[in-house]
Amino acid sequence: MGQVGVPSNFTQSVLQQGAVEEKGENARLSAFVGAMAIADLVKTTLGPKGMDKILQSVSQGEQVTVTNDGATILKSIYVDNPAAKVLVDISKVQDDEVGDGTTSVVVMAGELLREAEQLMQQKIHPMVIIAGFREAADIARACLEAISFDNGADKDALRNDLLNIAKTTLSSKILTGDKDHFAELAVDAVLRLKGSTDLQAIQILKKPGGTIRDSFLDEGFILDKRIGVGQPKRVENAKILVANTSMDSDKVKIYGARVKADSLAKVAEIELAEKDKMKQKCEAIIGHGADIFINRQLIYNYPEELFADAGVMAIEHADFDGIERLALVTGGEIVSTFEDPGNVKLGHCDLVEEMMIGDDTLIHFSGCSMGEACTVVLRGASKHVLDEAERSLHDALCVLSQTAADTRVIYGGGWAEVAASAEIDRAAALVGSKKSLCMSAYARALRRIPEIIADNAGLDFAEIVSQMRAANAADPSSTMGVDVVSGSAGDMRQRGIYESFKVKSTALASASDAVEMILRVDDIIRCAPRARDE
Repeated sequence: MGQVGVPSNFTQSVLQQGAVEEKGENARLSAFVGAMAIADLVKTTLGPKGMDKILQSVSQGEQVTVTNDGATILKSIYVDNPAAKVLVDISKVQDDEVGDGTTSVVVMAGELLREAEQLMQQKIHPMVIIAGFREAADIARACLEAISFDNGADKDALRNDLLNIAKTTLSSKILTGDKDHFAELAVDAVLRLKGSTDLQAIQILKKPGGTIRDSFLDEGFILDKRIGVGQPKRVENAKILVANTSMDSDKVKIYGARVKADSLAKVAEIELAEKDKMKQKCEAIIGHGADIFINRQLIYNYPEELFADAGVMAIEHADFDGIERLALVTGGEIVSTFEDPGNVKLGHCDLVEEMMIGDDTLIHFSGCSMGEACTVVLRGASKHVLDEAERSLHDALCVLSQTAADTRVIYGGGWAEVAASAEIDRAAALVGSKKSLCMSAYARALRRIPEIIADNAGLDFAEIVSQMRAANAADPSSTMGVDVVSGSAGDMRQRGIYESFKVKSTALASASDAVEMILRVDDIIRCAPRARDE
């Protein structure tokens, strides 16, 4: 009995009208083009001499962002290509996981796909390419582990490593002119965490005015608020009640409720009852024995007056991030009801007082229960400069906190990529199958990273990378990398160009996984857009 033939457009015939399907080579080409376009978009931002991008919002206000941070650029643009979205996602994951390497991971994935496209034109099956890439990635990972070094047991050497990593991270950012100053700030802040990777204890406060160089690290917590009128301006051994509760007059808050009164005297009675209810609430708050009351919501005039009479410092409208962090660093809890003082945990700190930064008055909490608490105050000429400085410093803090937990370090400047590519080439020469071509392609993609770093600095990348490869072949312990300052290949150990092992290995693994996922695609189905009701 003959087999019933399936028409070539069978899938198309069962899809809803308006749906689009791309199959085989067309699907792969669409995926490759989209992913490589995203990689090319951020490629020019890579390295110490990378360029910035201006991102302009089309929404109301037309907000402008000037940045060279890969994750910030990619999450700000709308992407329609599914493979491009995969690269945007790995950039976000890299940013959340380790804070830096967001551009490197996307560029690496783009170069791997470029090599994969060349291999597929040679009629090599995608599964063979995946197998070769996977083997090469394992060799590269093992090489990174072998060439990394660890000074975790020596505090002074570890601090020096962290300083060098911070300077390397900040070299490609807006803070590069003052990287020594900010490297010290970032390292001091991270070492206070004692190995923790939770950066909530480190607050970054932006204050326009002055220059970037005027930024400083304060050992304590600074709240960008003012103390209420007629209240104490300085409190020692403070007990702090942090709350999120309504402190306006307790109006009838039922939707559609209406109160009818036949005289002004009745209205006055209602107002008096509201006032009495607010007084009871304030007395309950004062009864907790706190010296300072910090509320996320507004505090109206009458309760503020009651707090002033009781000698309690009242601070209103502290933003939610502010009170969350304040509760954390003072050891308190955010409360909303005040009937049971025994179950309310108050925060503590040694001294609360007003301080001045520029022309602004702020509230300074020193000697907090959480000794790790500190605030980095950023100064700068404009909002755009401060925003980019905050992103740069946040990246450095993330990298340093990860390095403080996993203290392995490798040299930067593309040295690690060249060393790993040499290992892969040596292994590929021993493989007697098509996989060796795929492994060699992976090695070429790795070498593109130092080439792009040199190219973005306006240097002769072919000459420099050739010098690095020759130095590595002559002596595998050589630490020759791209030196954008001298404009040639230089010794990374002498230059103090260090990178975190965690950042490099995470970027390598994420790029390899993303490429494998895209290479497996042989069909793209786009659903029909939902029809608008007439």
